[in-house]
Amino acid sequence: MKQIPPEYYQIMEQLQAVDFVLVELTLYLDTHPDDLEAIRQFNHYVKERKTIKKAFESQFGPLMQYGHSYSGHPWNWNEPPWPWQV
Repeated sequence: MKQIPPEYYQIMEQLQAVDFVLVELTLYLDTHPDDLEAIRQFNHYVKERKTIKKAFESQFGPLMQYGHSYSGHPWNWNEPPWPWQV
């Protein structure tokens, strides 16, 4: 397996932190659907997640299949490590 640079783990950690915030906000908003500030926070972190995901994928390849991430040329879905392998 190829060597994984430290930036891989740094960006992955940022992505996981934002995902955690989004899960928590989703749970909160399920019971407080009219909380405008929570909705603003949720939308802020959705935008932040997209930015981080784009940065990760531009350096290390796609995170998800089934239309959630683009593939480079040549087809690069078979290039490890996959995010769940690290």
